[in-house]
Amino acid sequence: MSFMAEEKSKEEPASKDAKGKKGKDKKVETIWSRREFFSLAGWAAFMASLGLSALYFTRLLFPRVLFEPSPIFKAGIPSDYTVGEVSTKFVADQRVWIVRDEEGIYVIFALCTHLGCTPRWLRSESKYKCPCHGSGFTKEGINFEGPAPRPLERLKIALAPDGQIIIDKSKKFLFEKGQWGKPGSKLFV
Repeated sequence: MSFMAEEKSKEEPASKDAKGKKGKDKKVETIWSRREFFSLAGWAAFMASLGLSALYFTRLLFPRVLFEPSPIFKAGIPSDYTVGEVSTKFVADQRVWIVRDEEGIYVIFALCTHLGCTPRWLRSESKYKCPCHGSGFTKEGINFEGPAPRPLERLKIALAPDGQIIIDKSKKFLFEKGQWGKPGSKLFV
C-alpha cells in the first residue's frame, strides 16, 4: 500500500503540472505579437521622422524672400514741372514731392522727421504740414514749427539718357549734414 500511495502522490503533482502547462501553452491568436508590433511602430516612427526631415530640408531650399519694388523710378521730363510749384503727383505711389524752382528741380521725401507720418502740401500756406503732431516745413523742406527735430530729406535726382527724370529713393541727402548742395541732390535745368 505504501507503494501505491507513493505512486498516487507522484501522479497528482504531475497531473497538476500537466493541467497548468496546457493552460499556458494555449496561445491567443493575434495578427502580431507584442514584439512585432513595437518593431513596426519603431520603424514607422523612424520613417515618419525621416520624411518630415526631408520635407523641412526641401523647404530650406526655397527661402522666404521679400521682393520689394525698386527704389528707382522715372518721373517724366523736366518740362512737366512748372517753376515755383510743388508736384504732388507721386505722393500716393512713391511718397515724394517734386519741386521746381528758378535753379532747378529737387525731390523731397514725404516722410515727417518726427514720427514718420506723411505730411500734406498746403498750397495756400505754401508749406508742408504734418497731420499727426503739427510739424510744419517750408517749401524747401526746412522745419519751422512743431516737434519735428530736423528738415525733410531730399532724394537723389538725375536725368536719364532718354531725357526723363530718374529719382532714387535709396540715396538721401540731409540738410543738417550739409548734403543739400552735393551733386545729385538737385537737378539743374
